[in-house]
Amino acid sequence: MNQVNKCNCQCGCGSESQKINNTAKKTLIISWQRLIEGGSTCPRCGSTEDELNNAVQQLKEKLASLEINVILEKKELSLEEFKRKPVESNRILFNGRSLEDVIGAKTGQSQCCDVCGDEECRTVEVAGQTHETIPAEIIVKAGLKVAVEL
Repeated sequence: MNQVNKCNCQCGCGSESQKINNTAKKTLIISWQRLIEGGSTCPRCGSTEDELNNAVQQLKEKLASLEINVILEKKELSLEEFKRKPVESNRILFNGRSLEDVIGAKTGQSQCCDVCGDEECRTVEVAGQTHETIPAEIIVKAGLKVAVEL
């Protein structure tokens, strides 16, 4: 009987990155990072996480028939990392490309709250509309655009 490893596969690799290399499927890796301080994040990152989870589920359903594997990686930024560069929080990458690059959006900043303090955190401007929480529709659009390039 095969043993299930920490990456939840039976390939024997034991890590998510090795799992990617051992699979025949094409892979869309969505990486998201946000500030976590004392187990908490700010409301905009918390809401983006909900939208992101929704978008990843949609992408998995849409891309399954094309045999494209969708993997979500979440990275926690420490308060020290965040204070050095607040705009890195709430950043989404698709196979290493930023959401803004993929869909032609702009990165902005606005004052945040909660664990972020008075810092100006990342916003995304799409078609003239600024988003503090990144909507699932925008994440899905970017994911599909990268997936067709695989």
